[in-house]
Amino acid sequence: MNYLMYLFCMFIWGLNFIAVKIQGNSVSLEVALLYRSIIALLLFLALLSLIYKKIDLKNINFLTVVSFGLCNFTISYLLLYYGTFYSSAAIVTLIFSMKAIITPVFISVVFRTQVSKRIYFGGILGLLSVFIIIYPDLHKLPSSFYIGVLFALLGTVVTSIGDVLSAYNSQKKTNPVIANVIGMSGAVIFLIVYTYINGDSYSIPTEINFWFGLIYLAVFASFLAWLFYLKLISNIGASESGYMVAMFPAIGGAASVFMGESQLNMNLLIGIVLACIGAYLALRKPNRA
Repeated sequence: MNYLMYLFCMFIWGLNFIAVKIQGNSVSLEVALLYRSIIALLLFLALLSLIYKKIDLKNINFLTVVSFGLCNFTISYLLLYYGTFYSSAAIVTLIFSMKAIITPVFISVVFRTQVSKRIYFGGILGLLSVFIIIYPDLHKLPSSFYIGVLFALLGTVVTSIGDVLSAYNSQKKTNPVIANVIGMSGAVIFLIVYTYINGDSYSIPTEINFWFGLIYLAVFASFLAWLFYLKLISNIGASESGYMVAMFPAIGGAASVFMGESQLNMNLLIGIVLACIGAYLALRKPNRA
């Protein structure tokens, strides 16, 4: 069962940014994310009502839990969404895999732990992978592409900040399902206010591709994959569960080629391999004698 949950999370999250691309632009990115968050929140609320008859909120640090939700369910998603549309899903997936390096560094700073040298080496490989992929077209890439890369980097950094907040909440014995509900609630409120101020239209698209992408992102990526991931952490540990990040570039890159968004070439293959190796090195536990 652990293998099935692992594969499910790996492929679902590995194809996240492809699903964002499939959704299209029939509504604004912000409204699309709001719809996704509302569906996921309703599913988590239903789960919470089924599992827990009585919910104790006495020991909940609402500041860190809501901040976790804003980082991991809203701000990072928006930045990564923007990155996907300005550049490509393959590049965003590659950059996002560097979370495996950035998160441990942030955790080491906050919790004052030592960072292994292999994490820095993995980070160098991650940066090198992105450079190798874009190098052949470096002289003809539009400025918007670099804006997309910047958005993807910022989104990855914000996700890592959310991971640090999640680690803090975990240390304080915060129930992960309750944390997800509170965090997602904060995300929904933020998006409602943001889209209202922005003057976005809350229209209901009729395009099949939008609903396919929305259901994929809300039900499979935001709800089921999160549940399975939490179960994997409980069953096999956080480090072992995190190894799936190493395969995101390969999955996202292959899907991008299949969709015709990226061209299959040696630079793309080398970049994907380096990104996978970099993420694996960052996540791998050192051998103990």
